[in-house]
Amino acid sequence: MLGPVILAASRSDRMRRLISAAPVTKQVVDRFIPGETVTDIVPIIEDLTAKGLELTMDVVGEDITTPEQATAARDAYLALIDHIKDLDLGPRVEMSVKLSMFGQALPGGHELALANVRPVVEAAAAIGTTVTLDAEDHTTLDSMFAIHEELRKDFPQTGCVIQAYLFRTEADARRLAEAGSRVRLVKGAYKEPAEVAYQNKHEIDKAYVRVLKTLMEGEGYPMIGSHDPRLISIAQELARTAGRKLDEYEFQMLYGIRGDEHLRLAAEGHRMRVYTAYGTDWYGYFMRRLAEKPANLRFFVRSMLSRG
Repeated sequence: MLGPVILAASRSDRMRRLISAAPVTKQVVDRFIPGETVTDIVPIIEDLTAKGLELTMDVVGEDITTPEQATAARDAYLALIDHIKDLDLGPRVEMSVKLSMFGQALPGGHELALANVRPVVEAAAAIGTTVTLDAEDHTTLDSMFAIHEELRKDFPQTGCVIQAYLFRTEADARRLAEAGSRVRLVKGAYKEPAEVAYQNKHEIDKAYVRVLKTLMEGEGYPMIGSHDPRLISIAQELARTAGRKLDEYEFQMLYGIRGDEHLRLAAEGHRMRVYTAYGTDWYGYFMRRLAEKPANLRFFVRSMLSRG
């Protein structure tokens, strides 16, 4: 069970320094994070959308310790939206945000995060697109859902993320599966205690299917965040059973993982959105990608050894 070990390392300053200093790291990180600046990322957006794909953009960075850093995060997203506006791609390119990046963990963090994220949601709506609030560890979720509910009063298209491995998620899905909602379902990528989350992969997969069934049978718009071929097939079957058309749900996968599958689903007429991260504060995001899938870790280790 390497996943929990890697997730623990994602919070270690010593491991951050060690991995960041490795000569091969940047070459491997580029597989998952294709740029550090907005200028870097615009050609990626143009290339993927030209191939029939859609995107959700994430400016990486979570370890916010001051209100000034939270404001800088807000401004980074506003700059991204300005560039997307120039591309005139509308809802084909949306944003994903982590409220921790907007100051959620600081004193008065709930109000601070809401105040910082609202201008981003407003700016996204002004260019015809939207924002999805990413889920983080379980202690942050009540705040995230409250902010989501508040934003949807003025911007009902604002989405949110739920995590199948948490015991609470089935109830959250029933509450969220309403007309006009947009809900991304993922397995979960944070180290959570056994008191609040399933620890066994088989149990997590079963929970994923139960929650996805609730979303498909509901009145909202499900977003299937998974690279698992079996879960993708199950999702397609659940959509057919629920009578959903191809534009009434979508698949979402990470940039750099199963790129051929992105193109296959899009070619079949599915909405396929690529979660694309960029920025300089890549460490936490990168480590969670390694923890999620053993193949990612093998790829990293093999690259280090081959260039060692």
